[in-house]
Amino acid sequence: MTSDIILKYFPNLSEKQLQQFNRLPELYNYWNNQINVISRKDIDLLFERHVLHSLGIAKVITFLPGESVLDVGTGGGFPGVPLAILFPDTQFYLVDSIGKKIKVVQEVVKALELKNVRASHNRAEEIKEQFNFVVSRAVTRLNEFYPWVKGKFKPGSENIIPNGILYLKGGDLEEEIAESGLKVQQYYLKDYFEEEFFETKQVIYVRGK
Repeated sequence: MTSDIILKYFPNLSEKQLQQFNRLPELYNYWNNQINVISRKDIDLLFERHVLHSLGIAKVITFLPGESVLDVGTGGGFPGVPLAILFPDTQFYLVDSIGKKIKVVQEVVKALELKNVRASHNRAEEIKEQFNFVVSRAVTRLNEFYPWVKGKFKPGSENIIPNGILYLKGGDLEEEIAESGLKVQQYYLKDYFEEEFFETKQVIYVRGK
């Protein structure tokens, strides 16, 4: 496994960021053997299917220093951990309803010495704070996800897009978007990444209210 695919699309990484990305396979291989957080078939394609996929959000937006981001249903730490490496001056809060997955996240964060990440065993509905953005990766359908995070957005925004949800999803989403009744902006990852895996992958943006 190599992080060359990350450098291909994010060539301006610092030495520290590169070292952090390069440690991910070792860390996830170790923890995946203890607690299965990534499917066996995907662990060998970690950089493409998990790290680069997570960083698809960074092709849509550059998080600003001092902004805060909530990652809902982070699982083993995606998209939160790769985004936290890329944006060290942005604060990330990673939550998941499954405690053993959060243990993996906490151990990875500690090993990488990521000072801008905290992680806890929580459901999104239990979080009382407000954030600039909420990120997530295909946790559930949009019409179920939106009520979990509604009202969790800070007022005002200095970013290129207003505070809101950035949701990684795949496949034909026409029906799902229609049933949600939400006004969304769709960003197609095939416009940014040439690998076949991204052919049907999207970032769905929903403005926070």
